[in-house]
Amino acid sequence: HNHLGKVVGFTGRVLPTTSPEFIEGPGGNPSTSSGFAAAKYVNSPETPIFNKSRLLYGFSKTKNFIREAKAVFLVEGQMDMLMSWQAGIKNVVATSGTALTPDHLRTLKRFTDQIILSFDNDEAGFSAGERAIDLADTNDFQVKVAMLGDFKDPAEAAAADGERLKKSVIEAKPAMEFYF
Repeated sequence: HNHLGKVVGFTGRVLPTTSPEFIEGPGGNPSTSSGFAAAKYVNSPETPIFNKSRLLYGFSKTKNFIREAKAVFLVEGQMDMLMSWQAGIKNVVATSGTALTPDHLRTLKRFTDQIILSFDNDEAGFSAGERAIDLADTNDFQVKVAMLGDFKDPAEAAAADGERLKKSVIEAKPAMEFYF
């Protein structure tokens, strides 16, 4: 959905299977049986109305919660957003397969000047987080980082212990403290 709640594209996620016959047997996954790996996410192609550099996943549903909380919990992926929502964090949005952009920040600035970041707990996530911190700081946001401990991402943290994820958002550290 765009920021007004109108459908502008579609997305899906290929979920893992535990059934060996699905992978190996007749009629199995055509992309794995043909030698090609299935994409983890499948999105509509970029169009003038579906531009991932401008859209924030979930924003049409969460913008009033962001305004009320005076903060946004910004995550990297759609499952991170959905699982955080299910854990009770209602002021959450996600970038969708793209880095945080000035367009994203302009949209958020109308509702809050505080961003709580949580990207994947790996090298790529740390790099994306550092770029996001710098960009948000340059655009006059107060930036904090939610620490996930040993969890890979907010979705994994929410699935394991939603209350702990909520606590990490509430106790997010200022960006400079995160750096040091």
